[in-house]
Amino acid sequence: MSAKIKYTDEPLSKVQVIPDFLPSPAELAFREEGVKVTLALSKKSIEFFKSEATKHHTQYQRMIRRLIDAYVDAQAPTRRSTGPRA
Repeated sequence: MSAKIKYTDEPLSKVQVIPDFLPSPAELAFREEGVKVTLALSKKSIEFFKSEATKHHTQYQRMIRRLIDAYVDAQAPTRRSTGPRA
């Protein structure tokens, strides 16, 4: 840990530029429009999601929403449920 790095003015070896693969800030801030629904779930399902949400410091409704979105994405891979729409 105490070893110092010695920098020199030597030429760099062959440099390769990597294209930007990170999402744009607009894509990160994107939030899909929500639709309110009424849905009756079993007590054991709600207790499970509430327990898991507490463990992971999130909201149980968000976990259920993400689960449903992941299911939709897996069933229709050409039509994603997240991201900007054209």
